[in-house]
Amino acid sequence: MSTAVISTSAAQGRFFVFEDECVADPEVCYLQPTSHSRKSKILSKVTSASRLAVRPAPETVSSGIAEIDLLTGGLPRGCLTEIFGPRSSGRTTLLLASLVAATRRGEFCALVDGSDAFDPQSAAAAGVDFDRLLWVRCGENLPQRPSVADKKKTSFESCLEQLLRATDLLLESGGFGVIVLDLCDLPPEITRRIPLTTWFRFRRAVEHTPTVLLAFERQSSAGSCSTLQMRLRAMDRSQRKEKAEDSGIPLPTHAQLLTELRITAEVVRSRIERKPVCPAEIKLAGKTAWAG
Repeated sequence: MSTAVISTSAAQGRFFVFEDECVADPEVCYLQPTSHSRKSKILSKVTSASRLAVRPAPETVSSGIAEIDLLTGGLPRGCLTEIFGPRSSGRTTLLLASLVAATRRGEFCALVDGSDAFDPQSAAAAGVDFDRLLWVRCGENLPQRPSVADKKKTSFESCLEQLLRATDLLLESGGFGVIVLDLCDLPPEITRRIPLTTWFRFRRAVEHTPTVLLAFERQSSAGSCSTLQMRLRAMDRSQRKEKAEDSGIPLPTHAQLLTELRITAEVVRSRIERKPVCPAEIKLAGKTAWAG
């Protein structure tokens, strides 16, 4: 077999290899039609789409909240799940519930706290087993004074960098049933700086492992790299006020008591083959402990 280099305006720098009988002139090369037998030989090496192996649906585990499990089918192992929403939308409740469910299953968990916002007392009250939880604190040195905006922005960027490095190390080490990334208190303009290549790296690192990778944020940043994406939203204040008045508890004139929190959970993206057995949006309600 000999080779002929063809340089044209449509194919600059590309090399084409032709058999001897196809090269008539080194200056001008004419491509001969492919014979039927040659086509058959080439097609025999191509796997039919009907014979391709179907990727099995990932194993799922409970999120700790029955309604969320009914909506999503559970949290998928070996996948990136992204949960986002504004403040008071139930993010912390779902985060703690997932840790409680995992530690009760006897799994070891890791929480990468992007802004040192995790409250151990609330977690203990919820039932988290701290003997099975690794708490990685990334924001211990955040300034508390809002007047130092520039320094605070720099600190947030530093926290994000620590979070990403810690996540890489945890995924490489393995052995965790659940790894939670808490980016809720980092500004969206900071979390949006996470490149998609980083999310894709996390997704590939957790793939084919029994680990559930959860990312909690104010706004979505992982996008198409997530297997399951869920949005949480809170109800308006007037409804909460009506509920407090209906409970018969006297309200102070200068404040509003919160006795119940209603949230809406919506599946934005799901690549899990098993479809949910209920609509893609549900409503949840939780009462405060003192309100009974």
